[in-house]
Amino acid sequence: MIELDAALGWREVAAIAEGAPVAISDAAERRIRAARSLVESIVEKGLRAYGVNTGVGALCDIVVDASRQRQLSRNILMSHAVGVGAPLGAAETRAIIAAAINNFVRGASGVRLEVVAALVTLLNRGCLPEVPSRGSVGYLAQMAHIALVLIGAGHARLDGERCTGAEALQRLGVPPLVLEAKEGLSLVNGTPCALGLAVIALQRMEALLEWADAVAAMSFENLHGQGAAFDARALALRASPGLERVGANLRTALDGSGILEAAAGSRTQDALSLRAIPQVHGAVRDVFTYGAAVIDRELGSVTDNPIVTGTAEAPRVHSQAHAVGAAIGLAADSLGIAIAELAAMSERRIDRLVNPLVSGLPAFLAADSGTSSGFMIAQYTAVSLVAENRRLAAPASLDGGVTSGLQEDHLSHATPAASKWLQILENVEAILAIEALAAAQAYDLQPGSHARAPRNDATYRALRAVAAFYRDDRPLADDIARARALLRLGLPAALQAA
Repeated sequence: MIELDAALGWREVAAIAEGAPVAISDAAERRIRAARSLVESIVEKGLRAYGVNTGVGALCDIVVDASRQRQLSRNILMSHAVGVGAPLGAAETRAIIAAAINNFVRGASGVRLEVVAALVTLLNRGCLPEVPSRGSVGYLAQMAHIALVLIGAGHARLDGERCTGAEALQRLGVPPLVLEAKEGLSLVNGTPCALGLAVIALQRMEALLEWADAVAAMSFENLHGQGAAFDARALALRASPGLERVGANLRTALDGSGILEAAAGSRTQDALSLRAIPQVHGAVRDVFTYGAAVIDRELGSVTDNPIVTGTAEAPRVHSQAHAVGAAIGLAADSLGIAIAELAAMSERRIDRLVNPLVSGLPAFLAADSGTSSGFMIAQYTAVSLVAENRRLAAPASLDGGVTSGLQEDHLSHATPAASKWLQILENVEAILAIEALAAAQAYDLQPGSHARAPRNDATYRALRAVAAFYRDDRPLADDIARARALLRLGLPAALQAA
């Protein structure tokens, strides 16, 4: 059980995305109730407040009287539920809901406790609103589809079945909400969608970073690299925590290698895709550390508009731009570029493994050269995915655009940035899976009897547990899929550097 009180960190949101139940602390409940009293005071006093008693976007100067404020909240959900495309997955949807609840418990949004409790019920009972994955320039659309279910509209999945929002609430024993002033706007506002997607991407990227080092070490050994490139004293001359971590991982993975011992001193230096593994993988890790810190800061922030503060006697409403997700968009763009570069280097190592001119191994790692193509076309797949990553890595943060009649004339595109980062990670998983399988195949084709490094041998055996030696006797795509599933689980602790 994860209690929502202080701001959640990204790892806690990731745990909720995987199914951890949640509860709201007593202190958080008090903050939520206090904030709601501020909204009620604003309505009673007739203070002009964006989205409370005015229209939204370019309609912000149109006053909405108290008799129509419920209708305004409901209409906001209906008009903002304009998403298109395939629905988000269960983990992504849960992460978004968790990020929304995390925002509300800060006590500055002014929604009723009943609204937050209803979102908690969706999580704890496994009711997943159907959320189209596309159609957002920053926020709004995805959360609108989630909020529809709270009022008995839209669609959801419950117990593996698709049903209407009304049917889902009936089966949960929860009455549909009638939204009060400001609640419609608060439910669609802020950065929960971008944050939820970013958390899922962080979790997947962290797992890939560990595998990337392990797989690169196997390729390095197969290609008879010069281990001196990873000397701890030499690497320490460049200030980078990520570089130091990767260097340590590589030294552990390669320790005790008879293959490298036999190849020592045979070349002055290796190709950059081999000797620059610490510099590139390390830089990616440094970007990851920065990006994770940004996401944690955003989770610790209030991202509603407007924000309510003060007391019931003297309420204050702050109509600002905290809902703009520029920090998330920039971080997601950077992380997408970083992991795309790591994968581009992986593809270069795949090419070296399958090229007999540099590997000294059978062409394309084929079991029977001539009648078998081995990994020839798998490398094509990696090239294709690297090229696609290059296109996806174009920064969404610079896309711009003008919406809402010039009222919203600068857009951060945080949600699209996080979404395409996830698409890049999909490709990276496949590229690293291909390199892992190629490296395992290369071990089986190594001439001589020199021993593999023990840690690399353990990684090899983990891969061989899901994919046998390849003889062009089955679709290689199936092996790639199995290796990819293994990578997504994360590198087992037994295979990680001490």
